[in-house]
Amino acid sequence: MTDIILIILCAVIIVLLIVILVKQMSSEGSDKGAELEKSLREGLSASRREMTTELNGGMQTFSRLLTDNQNQASEAQLRQLTNLENRFKTLESTNNEKLESMRLTMMRQLTSIQEENQKKLDVIQNTVNEKLETQLQKSFKLVSERLEKVYESLGEMQSIASGVGDLKKVLSNVKTRGILGEIQLGSILEEILAPELYETEVATVPNSREHVEFAVKLPGAADGTSIYLPIDSKFPGDTYAALQEAYESGEKERIDAAKKNLVSVIKKCAGDIRSKYVSPPHTTNFGIMFLPFEGLYAEAVNLGLVETLQREYSVSITGPSTMAAMLNSLQMGFRTLAIQKRSNEVWEILGSVKKEFGNFSEALEKTQKHIRQVDDDLEKLIGTRTRQINRSLSKVELPSGGDDTPSLLGTE
Repeated sequence: MTDIILIILCAVIIVLLIVILVKQMSSEGSDKGAELEKSLREGLSASRREMTTELNGGMQTFSRLLTDNQNQASEAQLRQLTNLENRFKTLESTNNEKLESMRLTMMRQLTSIQEENQKKLDVIQNTVNEKLETQLQKSFKLVSERLEKVYESLGEMQSIASGVGDLKKVLSNVKTRGILGEIQLGSILEEILAPELYETEVATVPNSREHVEFAVKLPGAADGTSIYLPIDSKFPGDTYAALQEAYESGEKERIDAAKKNLVSVIKKCAGDIRSKYVSPPHTTNFGIMFLPFEGLYAEAVNLGLVETLQREYSVSITGPSTMAAMLNSLQMGFRTLAIQKRSNEVWEILGSVKKEFGNFSEALEKTQKHIRQVDDDLEKLIGTRTRQINRSLSKVELPSGGDDTPSLLGTE
């Protein structure tokens, strides 16, 4: 490599010398230029041949050196690859041994873990089976009880369905509807009022054949006679059912017509109560119409019939809940009157007690005087008489034989 570099440097120096000579000789004349050029060409040819020869030799030498270097590098790489292969084989063998050892260790650990897990799973399975069995027994028992209740409820529902059918039959008849309202009104009166506070089927108007279903007895005149508060149940079931059907249809004209019909029927019932059962002073100046269903009563209230019936017919309408409230108010009034009546009797008794207590006071004063007189007499008797007896006895002397006194008196 060093020889090649030197050859190349010599060639470069020669080229530079030639260039310098050409520049110097360009100024001397064109005659010598041709000869110089010829000599230069010959010199260049010889230099080229020498340089070619040297270059060929240098190239051969470089080729041999390059071949030797490649062979040495190949041998070194081969040795390194052989060493690396041996190392890889050794590493592979070591890794295989370690992996086998790890595999065996993992297998043992996995086997141990599997056995422990299997034991735990068996315990858990037994526990779960026991709990499931207990839970299933409870669930089956609960389901059985629920099914029994369902069967009982179905039986009750069948009974209710049959009862609803019977009730529908009852409500479809005008007479039975009236009886139903009368029974409900009677149960409310019986629950709240005492039997002596109301009567049933009473002719509230003298010399009349019309009998009101119930009449509450209210205190009237000062002579202790009672006046009646007539209460009659009304149930326009067909009209109310028609209104409900109109509501379900949603037709405004049909609903308005049904409402108008219901108002007309309730007003007619109020007129009947007014004309048949209200007769002051034998009765109150108003009557009560009992509507046995809250829905019917609410509809009458919404239609504004409460004020209308009171103003035009002197009749108040009530439902089951308002009837109970009104009867409770009447009961409180009865209690107030009873308390007032009892208070008058108590005042009379206190007046007689006051008179008797005056007589008793006079008798006590007289008795006290007699007791004082007796005390004075006893004082005189005890004081004066006792002193006289003592003076008389003081003059009496006891015998000398005092020991014989008991025998003389007849005592031991």
